Amino acid sequence: MTSTTVRRTTLCLAAVTALTGASACTSGGSSAARDTGGAAHAVPVAALRSAMRSTDRADSARVELTTTFGTMMSMKAGGTLAWGHGLTGSLTLIYTGGTMADTMRRLGSTSMEARYLPDAYYARLGEQFARRTGGRHWLRYGYTDLAGLGGGSGAFLQDQMQNSTPNQSVKLLLASGDVRRLGRETVRGARTTHYGGTVRVADLAARGSHLPADQLARLRKQLTAAGVGSERVDIWVDDHDLLVKQTCAAQMAMGGMSQTAYYSGYGVRTSVARPPAGDTEDFKELLTKKGVLPGGSGTAS
Repeated sequence: MTSTTVRRTTLCLAAVTALTGASACTSGGSSAARDTGGAAHAVPVAALRSAMRSTDRADSARVELTTTFGTMMSMKAGGTLAWGHGLTGSLTLIYTGGTMADTMRRLGSTSMEARYLPDAYYARLGEQFARRTGGRHWLRYGYTDLAGLGGGSGAFLQDQMQNSTPNQSVKLLLASGDVRRLGRETVRGARTTHYGGTVRVADLAARGSHLPADQLARLRKQLTAAGVGSERVDIWVDDHDLLVKQTCAAQMAMGGMSQTAYYSGYGVRTSVARPPAGDTEDFKELLTKKGVLPGGSGTAS
């Protein structure tokens, strides 16, 4: 790999692993619904506000995910996440296709453990990676480091990881002004109510984030360049006002993006340990080293 490819690979791993934890559905942190003036919206909005509060209060859950990003990646993941004091938890990610699976094979494994902590997340890579880092298996991504990379998207990624909860899709629908009650359905044995709508990604990213105007402007430009316009979001809420399932889908320049997430075991005990420092490589330092990733050479540009 060239120095540019080293940078791209580590940043790609950063974005994919971070968004897996925060949900690929773009976060729109506003809890206030837009006034559509239609009585048909009154019941869905009240129900979604209740679901948002109940899911927030639950603090933790078991999560199962399947995600596709065009030709870049298809993967599945499972584990537990908690969000009472920032996003924490642990997921096992299995890359099932796309260029990311090819990259992971070159690193010695197509599966990876991701640990999410308030200040950073850690990715455990394969033996091939460890041989190139003095035996270190873990790659650390500090959120403040991510903020300085990738323009507006890097700052947005940091913002989302530090302020997200798994029910961002509920907040998306509340903020969009386009939400419909689509009926009663059974999801994995649970009776649920299905809601859905379409959201404009750039508008909601601006309304729901904590970023200054200049970073939001860069983010909008990057979203436009990536071909991201609107996103279809669907959620299923059980009779306890808890999120059971969510899906999101969008068309991008690189192809279709879709994610399906299932949540269960709300309130489950979640414990995540920081990997040993002696077994951890920092990705920011990694970018300055030669030959760490397969074929790597030169200093990151």
